[in-house]
Amino acid sequence: MATPLPKQRRNNRREQVLDAAAGLFVEKGFIGTSTRDIAKATGMLPGSLYYHFTSKEDLLVAVFGEGVQRISESVDAALDAAGPDPWERLQAASAAHMSTLLEGSNYARVVIRILPSDISGVEKTLVLLRNAYEARFTELFDALPLDAQTDRSVLRLMHIGAMNHVPVWYRKGRDTPVGLAQKFINTLHNAQIGTARDIQSGE
Repeated sequence: MATPLPKQRRNNRREQVLDAAAGLFVEKGFIGTSTRDIAKATGMLPGSLYYHFTSKEDLLVAVFGEGVQRISESVDAALDAAGPDPWERLQAASAAHMSTLLEGSNYARVVIRILPSDISGVEKTLVLLRNAYEARFTELFDALPLDAQTDRSVLRLMHIGAMNHVPVWYRKGRDTPVGLAQKFINTLHNAQIGTARDIQSGE
């Protein structure tokens, strides 16, 4: 029996729409991108987009979700291969996170560039997707042997923010995601050791 080509074409078409939307959301932002822009990029009529997605917001959720999935899979694979040491696990997860961002995937870039609060219609959905991913880092920071006075939540958010900003200044050849992750974690680790020494000395 022949392969059902119509279904295959529909799937391919949907992927083309997602790819085009992801690229345009990165280039022009969500607000600056129109459904006409997306349709033009895929060679479709604007009305044809609604066969695949009910709205531009619905399309954003699909793109955002794909980006979260790609980063999540990379981090999960790194954690599966990592040992039990909490600092090493955080370093492995951080390297995977930055590697995915620096690979140039528009899907991953949408996740760090689009602020859910700017898209009121689907804000809650985007926040849930983002939080489900970041829960990995909540667990990783909770496992660190930090001083009791350390605000783990603030430290985690600072770390994620620093990682998400790497694509802005990163220059290939000067460093690697693995090298950057090592520097990031060493800085956190050394700061914690310094804090513990200060407390012991009464400073």
